[in-house]
Amino acid sequence: MNKLTLIVFSLPFLSACSPSMPELPDLPSLPSFPSMSGIVPTPYKADIYQGSVLERFKVNQLKVGMSKAQVKDLIGSPSVIDPFHNKQWDYINHSTPGIGSVIHYRLALTFDNNNLSKIDTTGVDSLPQLTDAEKALESKRIAEEKAKTEAAAKAKIEAQRIAKEKAIAAAKAKAEAEAKALEDKRLAKEKAKVDVEEAKAKAEQLAKEKAATAAKALEDKRIAKEKAKAEAAAEAKRIEEANRPWYKFW
Repeated sequence: MNKLTLIVFSLPFLSACSPSMPELPDLPSLPSFPSMSGIVPTPYKADIYQGSVLERFKVNQLKVGMSKAQVKDLIGSPSVIDPFHNKQWDYINHSTPGIGSVIHYRLALTFDNNNLSKIDTTGVDSLPQLTDAEKALESKRIAEEKAKTEAAAKAKIEAQRIAKEKAIAAAKAKAEAEAKALEDKRLAKEKAKVDVEEAKAKAEQLAKEKAATAAKALEDKRIAKEKAKAEAAAEAKRIEEANRPWYKFW
């Protein structure tokens, strides 16, 4: 118990014993305390999340050409799929954190033949920014995609060069084949001409030989006929002489 408290409790007893009230010593001033209005605790507010919860890090990984399955694997199912316009997926969120500003965003994706064709990110500005770790991963991903794109471009240029060389070689081979075909055709034509001339000469030779053979045959026939005629005449003369009476020999 301090001195101030002892003095206060002793006053009634002192007044009963003394005819006059003694003067009290000056009391020390009490220390001033700060106002409590600035440290009143704020009532607890629970986080209220409504709709699709997206992460900017994953939204940045969306690419045109992805399939619906790839999109679902990356950012989940959409909040709304219009049965009359099933080519568009909407990811809508309206959340009220217990501490902080209201979060409201809308991501619209358009598909064509089951492949992502358009990404509308104009409504996702309120998404939390990337953390330092996510920024590092994002930079790494962009660098890898850039390297992959450059490699693909180089591969495409190389493929085009090879295709061009193949096309030139094919055109050259085709030209050579056509030239060879023309040469073969010319040679075949010349050979056919020679063959025709040879066949004609051979036919003429055969005709001459046949004519000569026929002439010889006619000549042989004529000679044989004349010979037969002479022989017949001789035989007739012999017979005539043989049959001539004896008296005609004189």
